[in-house]
Amino acid sequence: MTRAFKDLHVAVLMGGLSAEREVSLTSGEQCAQALERQGVRVSRVDAGRDLANVLSGLIKPDVVLNCLHGAWGEDGCVQGVLETLRIPYTHSGVLASALAMDKNRSKAVLKAAGVKVPGGGLYDRHEVAARHVIEPPYVVKPNAEGSSVGVYLVTEGANRPVAEVGEPGWGYGEQVMVEPYIAGKELAVAVIGYADGPRALTVTDITPTKGFYDYEAKYAPGGSVHVLPAVLPPAVFEAALRQAEAAHVAMGCRGVSRSDFRYDDVKDDLVLLEVNTQPGMTPTSLAPEQAAHTGMSYEDLVRWMVEDASCPR
Repeated sequence: MTRAFKDLHVAVLMGGLSAEREVSLTSGEQCAQALERQGVRVSRVDAGRDLANVLSGLIKPDVVLNCLHGAWGEDGCVQGVLETLRIPYTHSGVLASALAMDKNRSKAVLKAAGVKVPGGGLYDRHEVAARHVIEPPYVVKPNAEGSSVGVYLVTEGANRPVAEVGEPGWGYGEQVMVEPYIAGKELAVAVIGYADGPRALTVTDITPTKGFYDYEAKYAPGGSVHVLPAVLPPAVFEAALRQAEAAHVAMGCRGVSRSDFRYDDVKDDLVLLEVNTQPGMTPTSLAPEQAAHTGMSYEDLVRWMVEDASCPR
C-alpha cells in the first residue's frame, strides 16, 4: 500500500444479509470509530446486493474493511465482488472464506492437515428432527452459519431429538451438521498473519454465565467470562496455539482468523471445532481482547488489518 495510512479512504462493510447482521453492525461501527480516531476517512456501508454500485458511487475507496459475518459476507461472495472491482480488502480471500464457512468440507481439510476435529457428519434436517441420528449427547448446527446461530445441544438421556430443525421456518439449509458433544472447556485462539507466517496470540478459556455457549453468551454483556491466558497444562496450551496456526495455514487464511476448540480435561482431548475467517470486533469479542493482552490496542489491530488488506487477483 503506497498511500500514507491517514490519507486512506476506507469503506467499512457492515450489516449484510445474514442472521449475524446485528453483530456485524456493532463490529463495523467499532472499527469505523477506531479508524476515525486515527484520522482516517471512513465510509460506513450497510452491505446489500447492490454493493458493487454503492462502492463505485463512493469514488472507489482505497481499502475495504470487511466486518460482515456469516453467509454472503464471509463465505467468499463479497470477496469475489471486491476482487472484480479490484479493491484491496481485509481478511481471507474467496477460497479460504468459502471453505471455512462450509463446516463439513473444512473439517476434511483440517483433518488431512493433522488437526483433530469432531466426528459426526451432515444429515437431512427432517431426519434429525425425527430421531436421534447419533447417540446423545450431541450438537446440531447449520453447516454454513457462525456465531452459534441455530445451534442446539441434545443432552445425554434426552428423549426427543431437535424438532426445531424440521420446522418450515428453518432457514439454514436442508442439511445440518451433527457432532458428538465434547465435554470440558471452551477455548479460542486468534491468529494474525498470512498463511506462510501466522502468529497465534494466546488461548482464552470461555465460560458461559448460564447454559450453553450460544449466540447470547457470545455477544450479550456478561454472557460469558473470559480467562486469558487460559489456565491449562503447558502442553495443551502450546498445542492449541500450534493447532490454530496449522488451521490458519491449511485453510489458506490471511489477516485475522480465530479457531474455536473444546478441551476435555478428563480425557486430555483437544478438538478444533471450526475456524472463523472474520472474527467479531464487538466490545465482547475474543480477537481484540487477545490482541490487547499481547500489547496491541484495538486501534492498533484495526490499523494492522487495514494495512494488511490486499486484492489477490
